Amino acid sequence: MASPRLLARFHRRRYPPSTAVSACCPFAPPPSLPLRDCSSAGMSPPKPSTLIRRAACLFTLLTLSLLILYTATDSIRFLHLPSASLSSSTLVRIFPSYLNNSPSPNPMQHLKEVLGNASMGNNTVILTTLNDAWASTNSVVDLFLKSFMLGDGTHWLLDHLVIIALDEKAYNRCQAVHKHCFSLVTEDVDFQEEAYFMTPNYLKMMWRRIDFLRSVLELGYDFVFTDTDIMWFRDPFPQFFPDADFQIACDHFFGDPDDLNNMPNGGFNYVKSNNRSIAFYKFWYASHETYPGYHDQDVFNKIKFDPLISDIGLKIRFLDTAYFGGLCEPSKDLNLVCTMHANCCYGMDSKLHDLKIMLQDWRAFTSLPPDLKNESVISWRWEIDDEIVRALTLIRNVGCGCRDGMIH
Repeated sequence: MASPRLLARFHRRRYPPSTAVSACCPFAPPPSLPLRDCSSAGMSPPKPSTLIRRAACLFTLLTLSLLILYTATDSIRFLHLPSASLSSSTLVRIFPSYLNNSPSPNPMQHLKEVLGNASMGNNTVILTTLNDAWASTNSVVDLFLKSFMLGDGTHWLLDHLVIIALDEKAYNRCQAVHKHCFSLVTEDVDFQEEAYFMTPNYLKMMWRRIDFLRSVLELGYDFVFTDTDIMWFRDPFPQFFPDADFQIACDHFFGDPDDLNNMPNGGFNYVKSNNRSIAFYKFWYASHETYPGYHDQDVFNKIKFDPLISDIGLKIRFLDTAYFGGLCEPSKDLNLVCTMHANCCYGMDSKLHDLKIMLQDWRAFTSLPPDLKNESVISWRWEIDDEIVRALTLIRNVGCGCRDGMIH
């Protein structure tokens, strides 16, 4: 063991600063010693060469610090953060350049911008909703957009189509395939998965849609709302009634557009923005509390006879399935059809199968010479007679607990 004298000598021994510190900043004191004013200790001022080295050291440290900060900031911009982490609005406040392509922190302002960019000259837009289940590559949204490309005079309508994304993945997919996208977030509801008919998520999605469309009307925009499983083959605007406030497609059309007994389908409608339509959408949305467990289409079927509709003066028209058809009641003449809906069809695989057949049949029709087109020798490959439709409707409604024998 070392002697006390040796230990004392070792304890008193002092070591000079390390070479690395001395080379960069020769006047830097050891960490344990306080800084002192050199002039007060009678020391001579540092030489110019020493000042230059000290300035170079300071400049190098400053440059490295800024580089590290820039790298960290830039990486955050492309970092996917879970919802429990920093929110987008927080990152926008800290780093204004965060996600330059993301929606505005003010959703209503962003909605105004999107609608304004997509609007026709008469303040009309086309709207559809999309969630992740229908947004993947080669899914429903791709067939939907393709129909505009293949349709007769429908390509220009894409400039006025706004896709309302119900979740983050759907919004990202929209931005990849379309130029007018809006992110509609609903707290405590996950719309990413396929919302099966009449499930709680399905009902929430339908009623969220009604409430959102009311806000579009309040912003002064007329709209055509279309489900994404509808193929657009012709411009529908020439077939709309000029004097109607609210026009809706049908699962079954009985021949008279004024007949309230027509069986409507909420997946396609044309609505004009005015006090009557806004009051109607408020009444429609409020009625989901009067009829809990029903979706928007069933509730519409009940309130269309309500005296309030007459009191507010809303003019309703039902659209002929000759122009606006679907699998429930197909358009018979391909020379007239504007849209075709994959209604009366459930499940992703079934819808994709039938929608692809629609596009194939349309392509076959458009490839015909004009004289054969006029003879309408091509029809849809799934046309079913009325007896089979009624039988399938009865079976489906018994299985899913639907009300009033409705087809959805």
